[in-house]
Amino acid sequence: MKAAINQWAFPNDMPAQDALSRVHETGFEAFEICGGPGGPVKLDATEADMVAIRRHADSLGIALTSMASGVGWEYSLSSPDPAMRDKGKDAVAKLLQLAKWLGVDTLLTVPGMVTPEISYDVAIENTLDAIQALVPVAERLGVCIAIENVWNKFLLSPVETRDFIDQFQSAQVGAYFDIGNIIAYGYPEHWIRILGERIRMVHAKDFRASTGTMDGFVMLLEGSVDWPAVMAAFREVGYDKALVAEYGPYAHSLDAMLKHVRTSLETILKF
Repeated sequence: MKAAINQWAFPNDMPAQDALSRVHETGFEAFEICGGPGGPVKLDATEADMVAIRRHADSLGIALTSMASGVGWEYSLSSPDPAMRDKGKDAVAKLLQLAKWLGVDTLLTVPGMVTPEISYDVAIENTLDAIQALVPVAERLGVCIAIENVWNKFLLSPVETRDFIDQFQSAQVGAYFDIGNIIAYGYPEHWIRILGERIRMVHAKDFRASTGTMDGFVMLLEGSVDWPAVMAAFREVGYDKALVAEYGPYAHSLDAMLKHVRTSLETILKF
């Protein structure tokens, strides 16, 4: 399993090639590119742009794991507004194409959300319809729509998430599993065993359960994640791709953050 880090760890205006060079210098094996309307990689990036990123990664010996995007927060696939859902579908379709040009086979996708205005049953119906419309695009491009468990009050159990994914009957719809996001309401090792081969990529984060808010997200090995149990579960289901650390830059030292994450991942991978 590779030690990887996500592009959101770097300043939003730092070119991907520069971030890749820093990743290489710190000793990571792999990197996740991030895209969306606000970047770092913009939705209007060209094939040449993506190929240039790929070639630079190849020249450094850095594997590209996947592509991540938070566009689903901005253009929700569960929205009751058809125009908003259409914007979301268009954005996901563009990101699937960018991922294809980049040479990766997984796109992190925020599936929608439940809010006071969007009830749970409506969220499921709208999101099912939106993703089903995108399945032919994903299958044509060979890029998986990997649904991430996020704090969206939606798909709150591993059984529900498993069954939601299986409804599409497509290898190009799967799970993007975030370890730290689960701690507030479950146990990641349970989710891993239930989702099994549906897991296409993994975000490595830690969370201190006693906090219960966004302030509970802490550095790897500092929270409530039972890392030995998590790694045992990954081995059981045969997941061996990458752990992609998802952290923002430290306020005063990018280098310190990168070294901290790399050292923590090295420890976790030995469990």
